Amino acid sequence: MDANDVLRHDHRVVEQLFRDYQAAESDAQRRGVVEILVRELSKHAALEEVLFYPFAAQVLADGQVDRHLAGHRPIKELLLELDRCRAGDKAQDELMQRLASAVARHVQDDENELMPQLCAQADEQALRELGQEIDQGKQRAPTRPHPHAPDKPPALTLAAPVAAIYDRLRDRMQGRPRT
Repeated sequence: MDANDVLRHDHRVVEQLFRDYQAAESDAQRRGVVEILVRELSKHAALEEVLFYPFAAQVLADGQVDRHLAGHRPIKELLLELDRCRAGDKAQDELMQRLASAVARHVQDDENELMPQLCAQADEQALRELGQEIDQGKQRAPTRPHPHAPDKPPALTLAAPVAAIYDRLRDRMQGRPRT
């Protein structure tokens, strides 16, 4: 799978998690879905920022990637708010609706604009190699949102591994599900 395929697969997983949240029958089930969603979207965003967007910026015209990257901050801020909620928190449903809307816009922009342009202009082998890097990076990516952390290299390249170690330690201490 190339990078676009890996990221599209992530998008489908997240869309399913939103459906799972709606279908959940208890506060505990909804909270479990939220924890997995926070983890998956945090890893996805970090890998786009560390690997995908820098690659795209090298291939595409200046500034095209910046708009897509800017869409991450409000999503990460919503994820942070959701991460702070407890099971049964009244704000959780409204935050999930806002997050679903923001993610849907971001996915549409990536899949309908950025990815087709990248397919047309990037080397196929490079996209496949990037896909492998993104897939392997899921084991090392931060699992919590960090909306105030740097979102571009080189600062991001230094911050992301530290955040990932801290996040995974917190996940273990809090008994969060591993994905």
